Amino acid sequence: MLIFYRRPGWIATCILCHAVRSCGCLFHSTRTHRVNRMSANLSYAHGAYATPLLGETIGDNLRRTVERVPHHEALIVCSQQIRMTYDELWRCVSRAARGLLTLGVQPGDRVGIWASNRFEWVVVQYATARLGAILVNVNPAYLANELGYVLRQSGCKLLLHADSFRSQQYGPMLEAVRGQCPDLQATVHLDRDWDGLLTRGDSVAESEVEAIEKTLQFDDPINIQYTSGTTGNPKGATLTHHNILNNAYLVGLSLGYSEADRVCIPVPFYHCFGMVLGNLACTSLGACMVTPGGWFQSGPTLAAIQAERCTSLYGVPTMFRALLDDPAFVQTDVSSLRTGIMAGSPCPIELMRQVIARMHMPEVAIGYGMTETSPLSTLSSRDDPLEKRVGTVGRVQPHCEICVRDRETGRIVPRGQAGEFCTRGYSVMRGYWRDPAATHAAIDPQGWMHSGDQAVMEPDGYVRIVGRLKDMIIRGGENISPREIEEVLVAHPGVAEAQVIGVPSIKYGEEVMAWIRLAPGCSVDEPTLSAHCRSQLASYKVPRYWQFTDTFPMTVTGKSRSFASASWPSSY
Repeated sequence: MLIFYRRPGWIATCILCHAVRSCGCLFHSTRTHRVNRMSANLSYAHGAYATPLLGETIGDNLRRTVERVPHHEALIVCSQQIRMTYDELWRCVSRAARGLLTLGVQPGDRVGIWASNRFEWVVVQYATARLGAILVNVNPAYLANELGYVLRQSGCKLLLHADSFRSQQYGPMLEAVRGQCPDLQATVHLDRDWDGLLTRGDSVAESEVEAIEKTLQFDDPINIQYTSGTTGNPKGATLTHHNILNNAYLVGLSLGYSEADRVCIPVPFYHCFGMVLGNLACTSLGACMVTPGGWFQSGPTLAAIQAERCTSLYGVPTMFRALLDDPAFVQTDVSSLRTGIMAGSPCPIELMRQVIARMHMPEVAIGYGMTETSPLSTLSSRDDPLEKRVGTVGRVQPHCEICVRDRETGRIVPRGQAGEFCTRGYSVMRGYWRDPAATHAAIDPQGWMHSGDQAVMEPDGYVRIVGRLKDMIIRGGENISPREIEEVLVAHPGVAEAQVIGVPSIKYGEEVMAWIRLAPGCSVDEPTLSAHCRSQLASYKVPRYWQFTDTFPMTVTGKSRSFASASWPSSY
């Protein structure tokens, strides 16, 4: 039975179905909304919630789950044939943490991990958290110059890395930049040195890890995730235990997770989607993490859903489309699915219909977030009507504040009017690592994190994202900085000027397109520039489309006008 505590001027509603009276939900707490006539029409919402925030570290939270469900399966990595119960995961995390101590890792040290999805990634995530070390997520698609920048900017002391990612060999790239990273003291090759790291840990008493844990605070920084910005180099969003643990826990509650759930996680661990909404959401509520392989492939993902009887599935719209289009789909039993999250780019309504009907996911949710907000600020409810799950990104998440503001005046706009989407509350990052100027530009004095995205809050509190105020391309859920690609292009001697934009793509949401003005007397073709980009950029950043032009239109101040609003062929 739900008990609603009422005060004059307040109403209580279910967190998921938003019923004003008891809805009969056994696992859902209540959200309370203050009825204020003065502000009811403003684009502001507060996700008041009866369940309190977790005031503990990630290590303490994992320990509680292990004590509660020690023999439930915690982690399955199909490609590595790994299966661990919570008790087995805890013992492996403990050995890894003690092994890291032998390498000199201490609270506050930055420890990088450069690998695709694998069981060691998960173990390192929790081992560093127990030691108070700050895990630095390195995109597995990074090339040498991108890797070097992240290692230098974060001041990484230790890097754990795989042998390769797809066709990219990590060894030569690491050696090329190692001399430029003065803080980097040691590396651990996950394919050769992992067992040795665990063995080293056996020489250290568990009490040494426990002694460190007693000194940690949940507001300590625990993770740096690099996110592309419009200034070229990525910025390191610095997140705490409190940030990411609570976002994961509350999203898990919204999806109804328990130890009975098995969550298929084909999205990357280096991203908040995999690491927070995937791993942490599972461990905070005792669910099982199911990882098909190192990166998304439709065949292994379908096989994992069927073999492991997954109840939840994550992905960007591109991934769901690939699963539905795979010839193996019609022979795959996906009847165990019930929920999941689709995020990263807008979902076409027909795709959502197919996901609900053909993939047996009536409770699939759509969310909106940023790395800087841990990540989700809004999420649709499991029983929201189809038009709300497709046309909006849901309503405010528990314990968060959201608003839509006029970018020029800073004032909150009336509901129904477009403005910049902002978030405030527990989920907002500590700041950008070693970049106070960028932090100050993103988080205002009132604590609002400015997204750069243009949104509209509807009268009922649902939010629609209608555009981007900042120049960012989102390709299949990956944030891409046009400026970064432009800087690589203009470094080529045959290029005088370059502009990079995003163009619509049915498969990825957006694709990268480059407009090029060649230097006088030079003749450079598309294959040459593509090869130039591939030598310095991750493959997903390399332009898919090219256009050569003799001139760029100019603004009245003499700057090149962006092609972002220009027309492009419908075949794109």
